[in-house]
Amino acid sequence: MDTFAKYLLTTLIGLVALGQFVQVITRYVLQVPLLGLEDVMLYPTMWLYILGSVNASRENTHIRANVLEIFIKTEAGHRILAIVGEIVSLIVGIWLLIWAWDYTEYAWRTWRESPTLYIPTFYADIALLAGLALMIVYTFWHLLNHIRGPQAEVRYDG
Repeated sequence: MDTFAKYLLTTLIGLVALGQFVQVITRYVLQVPLLGLEDVMLYPTMWLYILGSVNASRENTHIRANVLEIFIKTEAGHRILAIVGEIVSLIVGIWLLIWAWDYTEYAWRTWRESPTLYIPTFYADIALLAGLALMIVYTFWHLLNHIRGPQAEVRYDG
């Protein structure tokens, strides 16, 4: 999974960078804007942002501001804090997943298209639903690892 995620995210970031490079060159150097490039760039950009978040969730490397860790001195206290943090993350994630589901239903009903090339935006919109679902799975996995304790921590290599 690490290798697949690495290559997928590298490809997506390369596509986004290439698209922005082409946009700058055609618009500002050649003075000929390339119409529809924004429409095409919607897909790799949305999936890059969402899958980047999923990757951070998978690696458990999201930015945290755990000020309480400074004051908690015991390993058991750190573990309880981590469990509470994962539970709060799960609750917020499920709440956002419900909203994403509603938005996905709306996107399916309206079947919006991009303004220039008339590309359906649904396949970019669904990235949010897929990403939140995956982040919830990884958050649940990290919660289980915290509950089991450091001696029984299982690494997910799927």
